[in-house]
Formats: sequence, C-alpha cells, structure tokens
Amino acid sequence: MAKVIDNEATMTRSGYARLSAELVELRTERRAEIARQLEEARSFGDLSENAEYAAAKEEQSKLEARILQLEVQLSKAKVLDEESLDTKKVSLGLTVTLREMTPPSKSYTYTLVGSEEADPKTYCISQKSPVGQAILGKSVGDEVFVKVPKGVRHMKITKITLNDRAK
Repeated sequence: MAKVIDNEATMTRSGYARLSAELVELRTERRAEIARQLEEARSFGDLSENAEYAAAKEEQSKLEARILQLEVQLSKAKVLDEESLDTKKVSLGLTVTLREMTPPSKSYTYTLVGSEEADPKTYCISQKSPVGQAILGKSVGDEVFVKVPKGVRHMKITKITLNDRAK
C-alpha cells in the first residue's frame, strides 16, 4: 500500500490538474477580462464616484486572492500515485461505496481526496470530513458510525476501488 501522509496538500492527479487549469484560466482570461472592465470604467471619468470602477477593483482583488491561494496550494502539493494504491483499505485517492444500515438503506459512492480538492457536488470528500475520518483505514465489510449534524449515521463499506476520474 502506498503510504499517504496526512497533509492538507496531498491531492489526486485529477485534482491537481483541475486546480492547475483553474489557475491558468484565472491568470489569462479572467485577468484580461477584469483589465478590460477597469479600462472601460476609467473611461467614464471621475474614479472617486465611479461605481463600475469600484466594482471592477473589488473583482480584481478577489481574483488576485484566489490566484495566490491556488499558487500556494499547488506549490505544496504532493500528488498521489493512485495506480499504486492498495484497495484493501480505504485511503486517500480511492473511491468507496457505503450503504446506509438504517432504512431506507441508500448507497453512496465517494472519492476520498485531500482538503484542497474536496467538492461534495462531485462526491469528492475530504479525508478530514466526518465520513472521511470514519472510513479512513477501514476495509470492505467494516461498519462505521459517522457523527453528522442530524445525528449518527450507521454505514457499511461495500466496495473500494481505484478512482476512475484519475485516468
């Protein structure tokens, strides 16, 4: 099994690629777009009472903060070699299927990722999330209890696979 250090900057290959692509887009297209907005707003005259200019400057500030955040995240990133992961135990980079043990007995499939790339909308959850912490190091057949805001969920691990999004 590949040793995975509990480091906030540990991420999957696909997560690293997604953040890198976002950084490129922000540095090129978004910066150019905001520069055009600033130039247009300057053409309206007095900058001290120019709402368009103030809004464009605010947007520029947010953009530069996000660029800096991405640069820091990517500079400290440790990219997982997902193909060498052992699917006998849940670890970062693996996809896990869980079944709710209490009715209605729904199943959920999550990919366990680093905090930097967690995105619940795409079922990529952080190893530091309640579910992530509960399943880390567990095997197929293990039952876990997850404390969530609405109470405690009783779940069973039914499948552990390599992350198909990594390819």
